[in-house]
Amino acid sequence: MTIRSRLVATVAALAVAACARNPATGQRQISLIGEGQEVQMGQEYAQQVDAQMGLYDDADLQRYVAQIGSRMAATSERPNLPWSFKVIDDPAVNAFALPGGPIYITRGILATMENEAQLAMVLGHEIGHVTARHSVTQMSSQQLAQLGLAVGSIVSPAIARYGQIASAGLGILFLKYSRDDERQSDELGLRYMRRTGYDLREADEVFTVLDRSSQAEGGRVPAWLSTHPDPGDRARSIERAVAAVPADSIGRTVNADAFMRHLDGMIFGANPREGFFRGGLFLHPDMRFKLSFPEGWQYQNLKQGVVAVSPQQDAVVQLALARENSAEAAARAFFSQQGVQAGQGARGSINGLPAVAGAFRAQTKNGIIQGSAAFIEHGGSVFGLLSYAPEARWGAYQSAADRTIRSFETLTDQAVLNVQPLRIDLVRIDRPTTIEALARTRQAVVPVATLALINQVEPQTPLEAGTTVKWVVGTPVALSGGN
Repeated sequence: MTIRSRLVATVAALAVAACARNPATGQRQISLIGEGQEVQMGQEYAQQVDAQMGLYDDADLQRYVAQIGSRMAATSERPNLPWSFKVIDDPAVNAFALPGGPIYITRGILATMENEAQLAMVLGHEIGHVTARHSVTQMSSQQLAQLGLAVGSIVSPAIARYGQIASAGLGILFLKYSRDDERQSDELGLRYMRRTGYDLREADEVFTVLDRSSQAEGGRVPAWLSTHPDPGDRARSIERAVAAVPADSIGRTVNADAFMRHLDGMIFGANPREGFFRGGLFLHPDMRFKLSFPEGWQYQNLKQGVVAVSPQQDAVVQLALARENSAEAAARAFFSQQGVQAGQGARGSINGLPAVAGAFRAQTKNGIIQGSAAFIEHGGSVFGLLSYAPEARWGAYQSAADRTIRSFETLTDQAVLNVQPLRIDLVRIDRPTTIEALARTRQAVVPVATLALINQVEPQTPLEAGTTVKWVVGTPVALSGGN
């Protein structure tokens, strides 16, 4: 028998041994990851999600979503998992599940819903991914595919490191489920809705509004649907599934009023208090600073910091909070890292703020990078600014990168310091109207099409007197001009 044939036989034997019948689906599935490991992985990833993505600061809303999710999970085939349900402070339309029970939903997707039954469909779908062990099955399949690396580790410990499941990291959040997995989770979501008494007829509306959302964004599919089957097809599939359910088992719980009350006052869209761009100028009202990035670069404001990338994607400038409590300590920690060669650092100030700055070179797996680092004390925090590029390209970017570092300064413009996010306001209409007509009598700070979308109607759809609609209020932040 050849080595290749023995390896194939080994893989086949392990696959058979690892097959178990899933209690939610009734199907046999490959799993090299036990429940204990699944739970541990989920808890570790959850800590990273909480820290890196951020939770929405509304204890009442968090408690409400957790109660609904926990009630549904208790009816599932895996009720004893350490389930958790949290709302992420993110305007994106998204929801995802981690192995072993942690489930997250964004405030962005909540804004598109009209009632508790629709929320239950999304939570039930994510619960279904966990009960069906979709992510664990995918990781097990990847492990089997990499078995050759694992066998090779007998003679090479370095190879073993890359064959371990721990290397998956937060990539687990973005596993591309198969279409069958997604349809299966839809079916399980309906099952858990039915067991908790929610009106199944609301389920298809979730996919209808998400389909409209993707069309409104020029075909850019919401994050929750980015790896999923077409939402229009799913809505029709759910309609057919609900039509097959006996009338006395369809469920009646909708709880529109309770759901809408929890959305009243919720932040809508991006929160400018956490920083925003005006061209290449980044302004952060809460932390009271501003910073100018190089013209023509691409930049992004993330929970962990702000990043700018050169047009050729061969240079980076990034800003993040340092862990240390002084610029000097932060600089010492950075420049003393293994593999970092420090140039001449200097204590001084940047626009009146205490700072330590210096040049550095570092060896990476892709070669040597060269750059500048500065650590600036401001508002009781220490901000770390790094700019770097491959050694051969650093000369082309050093001047622009250093200008960015030197542009860090205290934000004093009161108009910017006082900006507030847009919020959802509940409006009870006293006469028949439409969203389009209502926008002629009430200030509309977002497009009429957006207002219609979050209310799951068309702009010209007749609305009866007494209907409660979601409106968006506040002062939009100007994204052009300077400061």
